[in-house]
Amino acid sequence: MINYNSLVINWASELEIYNFQEAQNLVSWLFEHHLGLKPMERINLIDEQDLPKQLFADFEKLKTGEPIQYVLGKGPFYGREFFVTQDTLIPRNETEELVHLIIKENPQPNLKILDIGTGTGCIPISLFLEMNQAKVFGIDVSEKALEVAKKNGGTQNAQVNWILCDILQKPIPENELDILVSNPPYIPEQGKALMHNNVLDFEPGLALFVPDSDPLLFYREIAQKGLVALKKGGKIYFEIHEEYGKRVVELLESLGYSQVQCLQDLNGKDRIVKGNLN
Repeated sequence: MINYNSLVINWASELEIYNFQEAQNLVSWLFEHHLGLKPMERINLIDEQDLPKQLFADFEKLKTGEPIQYVLGKGPFYGREFFVTQDTLIPRNETEELVHLIIKENPQPNLKILDIGTGTGCIPISLFLEMNQAKVFGIDVSEKALEVAKKNGGTQNAQVNWILCDILQKPIPENELDILVSNPPYIPEQGKALMHNNVLDFEPGLALFVPDSDPLLFYREIAQKGLVALKKGGKIYFEIHEEYGKRVVELLESLGYSQVQCLQDLNGKDRIVKGNLN
């Protein structure tokens, strides 16, 4: 028998690809998922022989670098749990900041909102649930991603309209939008060399990368098509690559958007660009 904290430390020491604190957090997350331990129960003695086989199997996956959200098939976002698969990006804290900004800046009811590149559906689902009677759409080029989004919408009881659409080839499928939001692919191919293997080996490249020759590809396409899809007074919100804040601002201004701003995330990195259509 061994107490919970000692067991976590022992297992974390085997996750050598992570720093020790992160490894401890991952092991604790794994244990809580499989054992359902509440904080007050973590002083209990545990017999490793009694642990479920799936916990050991999932731990072996962690050792390969597979993100724990894929191992468990779910991840947190804005106070809720969302299903994730390797057909979708893992929801991230930076995107929570984007969602929070939209909610804070748009308290009025009955807004029409469309999210491009919806993945798990975490953005439109969260906006539907947190805003006042919004009519929300989520589009993606991946059928498999939309399957995940639909599953999340059903589980969260969110009435989101899901649409299969390649935004590089087709117009935005709705008009008179109050809000257009997107966290599109924005990492240049050359950026792969700087990325961890647990992203490169597991997360969908379709949702991550853009050509080195045209890193603003999705911002330009979406912003241009937004000129038609947004109503006058409508707003556009982008999550951006930290190195392209100034360029995305200049792009929106060149297309005629007003009150264009680049905002930093909690880590002090350029992360959100927003503008208005007058």
